Amino acid sequence: MSANLYARLAAGFPADRAKPCFLLSDGSEVSYGALEAAAAQVAGHLVALGVEPGDRVALQAEKSPEGVMVYLGVLKAGAVFLPLNPAYTAAEVDYFRADADPAVFITDPVAFLAQAQGASPLAQAVPRAASDLAAIIYTSGTTGRSKGAMLSHGALAANALALHETWGFSASDVLLHALPIFHVHGLFVALHCAFLSGCPMVWLPRFVDAEVLAGLSRATVMMGVPTFYTRLLANPGFSRPAAQHMRLFISGSAPLLPSTFQEFEDRTGVRILERYGMSEAVIITSNPLHGERIAGSVGYPLPGVELRVAGVETGVIEIRGPSVFSGYWRNPEKTAEDFTADGFFITGDVGRRDPDGRVWISGRAKDLIISGGYNVYPKEVELVLDELAGISESAVIGVPHPDLGEGVVAVVIGERGGATDEASLIAEARRRLAAYKAPKRVVFVDDLPRNAMGKVQKNLLRERYAALFGATAGVR
Repeated sequence: MSANLYARLAAGFPADRAKPCFLLSDGSEVSYGALEAAAAQVAGHLVALGVEPGDRVALQAEKSPEGVMVYLGVLKAGAVFLPLNPAYTAAEVDYFRADADPAVFITDPVAFLAQAQGASPLAQAVPRAASDLAAIIYTSGTTGRSKGAMLSHGALAANALALHETWGFSASDVLLHALPIFHVHGLFVALHCAFLSGCPMVWLPRFVDAEVLAGLSRATVMMGVPTFYTRLLANPGFSRPAAQHMRLFISGSAPLLPSTFQEFEDRTGVRILERYGMSEAVIITSNPLHGERIAGSVGYPLPGVELRVAGVETGVIEIRGPSVFSGYWRNPEKTAEDFTADGFFITGDVGRRDPDGRVWISGRAKDLIISGGYNVYPKEVELVLDELAGISESAVIGVPHPDLGEGVVAVVIGERGGATDEASLIAEARRRLAAYKAPKRVVFVDDLPRNAMGKVQKNLLRERYAALFGATAGVR
């Protein structure tokens, strides 16, 4: 029997395909039937273009229902979906194209769908084994080179089914979707839960306070990053009545400050459900739907997930289970390095478990920064800054930020003034990198703190500049 993820997701579509899938902000709707028909057209077009099972198909475009149609069509054709952030620069995209070698690269899904109308729709999903790749998600490393996490049909299906059950999704739900769809959170976590239950989604291109507040009146579940919740709390229009009919608010992709957790409960009477995940395993743990949700904890491992801590009390978290990725694309050395001999993936996150199994994340073994829900890898930013005239060395860190969770800060050795003043450096970084990776602040210093081996002690820099953005709480 085929394990194609498309077939598994489509099995959850409502029997009446005329029911809405996307509820758009202009008042229009896109039905499940239209979604299904478009996916079949895309799949047929890809096959006609010569795309074979296992070939990569890249999509770099702004969020749209058509982008989702392309995603499902790629799955149905048995190809491998490669989502890319539309904010990536040309140089960044060149690397992904060279590494993944996509057979098709799509930047305009509307135009692609128009082209697909001339093809014969694919009636049945191309057979795939559970171990066959469904998607590659690029996640940068501390070396500055991006790595492609390979996610199989079986892994994504296992995670989706576990979340659907854990969070109690049903056909009566309405999901407010304001997340990007180039990221596992919006693409796999949110969409898959909706598809498996055949429920509609209030579909917003991005997070805008007024649109989210209006959307909440039609929704029962919202998924977001901590920044969403801090911005809602900053809006006086967000009150207890605005949230009273919502059954669930979920937060992830970055640590949720305990102060945000408490303020949200004080304002609405509802406790946010926080979970823990990563590109290499989608969602790993979750606070319970029914039971105690504790500020600062990410809850318990999902069904099927084995989690252990490599330490007596606190240590690096390691996981094993059906939803863990297959390895890094064309990088067997890194794959071998990040898996233990008995098959556990070494997450790089440091944490602990309570006697009852509850998980707490205390930090990251490496210097990953999570700003506004997006991963920023310091080395990639440092490589850009160190090339600039007047800068001899840089150290990029994340420090507490009241809105973004962590703000990117560059501590640089160089001459201040002219083309190397703070504003100019930030502007130049934004020209070379996606905007969320660029420093929010640049601090000039005469020297950087180092250990006996000459390595920059970023922990000391984080302590020194912890209050740079005026945040009062530490970042987990």
